[in-house]
Amino acid sequence: MGTGRRSFVPMASEQQIALVAGGVRGLGLAVARGLAERGLKVHVTWRGSAERADELRDEFMGRLHQVDLADGDATRAMVDSIVAAEGRLDRVCSSVGGYHAARLDGTDAGTLDALWRSNVVTAMNLLAAVRAPLRVRGGSLLLFGCAGLEGLRARRECAAYAAAKSALLVLTRSAAVEEAPFGVNVNMLSPGLVPHDGAHVTTLDPALQAAIPAGRPGTLDEVSAAACYLMSPEANHVTGTDLVLSGGWML
Repeated sequence: MGTGRRSFVPMASEQQIALVAGGVRGLGLAVARGLAERGLKVHVTWRGSAERADELRDEFMGRLHQVDLADGDATRAMVDSIVAAEGRLDRVCSSVGGYHAARLDGTDAGTLDALWRSNVVTAMNLLAAVRAPLRVRGGSLLLFGCAGLEGLRARRECAAYAAAKSALLVLTRSAAVEEAPFGVNVNMLSPGLVPHDGAHVTTLDPALQAAIPAGRPGTLDEVSAAACYLMSPEANHVTGTDLVLSGGWML
């Protein structure tokens, strides 16, 4: 793998440092591996997936960090430790965030609060922690949304989750405006249905997959490639974008 791909690394002495939050499974792990294939030195965070983290210790030797991004102080301490060890931080991606499939009349305020904390508060804490080192490097921050945010359309089964991701899109674009003068780009990647380890059972629903105009769900390789592009030097002038990777689903 990696044949024909442009490296982020112009010289070995200038190896870039990446951080992927929530990178021990699913979409986050695919992004972490994609960045590593392109020559970056990748750090990965996890919160509760201890077994998965143990399986990856040889792959990300000394670069696995247990942290709850909903804790701002812990998030900042984790980022500070990486910068102290590596001397820099160039590319950051967060794939953390809970999901809830239910109608509004089946969703209570506590669930909405949990979705807000796991999808929005975590991103805000991470942004606060990485802002300074990314400004030094002219780096990039990528956050994960979900397909269908642009039209602010009604949701029948995941309204609270989509509401949290819609708030995250506003945060993404606001951060993009604030950070652009410092050479930092901030973007969102919004996948549709992408079967993977840990994905919600509805991702495998044949009826939902049949509704995708492209005729199939997305793949982890496609998510990784899109994420790596948005964090690459080639995308330095791309900021505030919500790149939808859904095969036309929810258009």
